[in-house]
Amino acid sequence: MKNLRFSMCNEAFEKTDFHEVCRTLRRTGYTGIEIAPFTLAESPGELSAQRRRELTDIMRSEGLEFVGLHWLMVSPPGLHVTTGDAALRERSWRHISELIDLCADLGPGGVMVFGSPKQRSTTPGTSRAEAVRRYREGLAGVAPQAQQRGVTILVEALPLNQSDVVNTLEEAAAIVRAVGSPAVETMFDTHNAVDEQEPHAALVERYWPHIRHIHVNEMDGRHPGTGDYDFKPLFDVLERRAYGGWVSLEAFDFAPGGERIARETIEYLRNL
Repeated sequence: MKNLRFSMCNEAFEKTDFHEVCRTLRRTGYTGIEIAPFTLAESPGELSAQRRRELTDIMRSEGLEFVGLHWLMVSPPGLHVTTGDAALRERSWRHISELIDLCADLGPGGVMVFGSPKQRSTTPGTSRAEAVRRYREGLAGVAPQAQQRGVTILVEALPLNQSDVVNTLEEAAAIVRAVGSPAVETMFDTHNAVDEQEPHAALVERYWPHIRHIHVNEMDGRHPGTGDYDFKPLFDVLERRAYGGWVSLEAFDFAPGGERIARETIEYLRNL
């Protein structure tokens, strides 16, 4: 575990000042921060160049590296990347394009975790195959910009109870291979792998060439150590493979508070 780099997603801190979030993460032992863009502004266009520099300076001043973005399409409302409405689809992919620029501006080598279940699921009149095709084509459309700006978009597999588009790591990897760009890869989230049929460590081994990021959480959405998920086989793979990316905490239950979630998780993971 000594070689792994730990980060945490900022939305667990809810309305806490961004500078204080960074200070807390560094104090509790993290070296990276992953950001939900809706916590900064409703849309990336609202963040001026000056504000982006301020955010970067805050992270650096507290000794944190910017890891990337997730929850890409929470705001503005109404976006959808696989809808049959061509105008809405174009506007939604333009939003992703703006996020690519934001990600690049906040720090080098950032990732964009593309979950966004509501904004990619099938809509009335659209088949699953059509939705997957539109998703793949949209990713291919923004891949050159992402590559030019040093950003990697990560196709996240989601369970069927969240979305009916890309439910397994196998499906995510198929899209990655079809797009064929180094700027489009995949990632692994323990909580969202509930529908997978083989051990999670074996899945990570199988799709290792395309995995660029790891999210850790319990299967019920709480933070690691509060449930019975066995993280050790996964971490054994990461260490054996000399994983150089980030292990990022993304809890869905914020009730204990951001600082407690951060502290208890990193203590638990380091003691595995």
